[in-house]
Amino acid sequence: MDVESPLARWEQRSEIPLFAASLVFLAAYATRVLATDVARFWLRLCAVVLVAIWVAFAVDYAVRWRLSGQRFLRFVSGHFLLTVVVVLPLLRPLRIVPLYDVVQRRQGEPRLSLYARVISYAGLSTLLLGFSGALATYQQERGAPGATMKTFGDAVWWAAETLSTVGYGDITPVTRAGRTIAIGMMACGVGLLGAVTGSFSSWLLQTFTREGDERPPRK
Repeated sequence: MDVESPLARWEQRSEIPLFAASLVFLAAYATRVLATDVARFWLRLCAVVLVAIWVAFAVDYAVRWRLSGQRFLRFVSGHFLLTVVVVLPLLRPLRIVPLYDVVQRRQGEPRLSLYARVISYAGLSTLLLGFSGALATYQQERGAPGATMKTFGDAVWWAAETLSTVGYGDITPVTRAGRTIAIGMMACGVGLLGAVTGSFSSWLLQTFTREGDERPPRK
């Protein structure tokens, strides 16, 4: 992409504020889910913040689409992550990936290797996705008949075993919404785990191959 294009300039100016807004969104949502004993004013304020940030992301999405000059369906298919974070608000912290690209574009060459970047992306995405999924599932499961997820700690434990594809079965969602979230987290867990293991294996193979090439031939 041309760094002087209007779209590139918009991305460089908006990515860091939008990532900060995504963290505020996550904090406001966590407050609404976990802080049930606070004054109603603060809960309403959190709701206003959530709506305002959603509008900001929707406006950013519309601006990027217009500046790209592409047809809408083609833009959607080519910007899957942007589309997902607008449709599914809790995934907005995953914008850490385009944020890093924008920062590196300002500084020149990336400081981390490809394998290190993939592992870093996957690790940060796993933490953010696990926390968001635990919040969303706990909100649906709390107080449901027959629920095994009694506390937020249970939700975090469930999210960890779900994303790691372990699945002990000690805690399982019983609501329809909770199970829907679980399906998404299982799919993301498989993808993130595959990205980490694949990148680590490729790095090991590259390292061993380079070491073998550098050894002097046997006499």
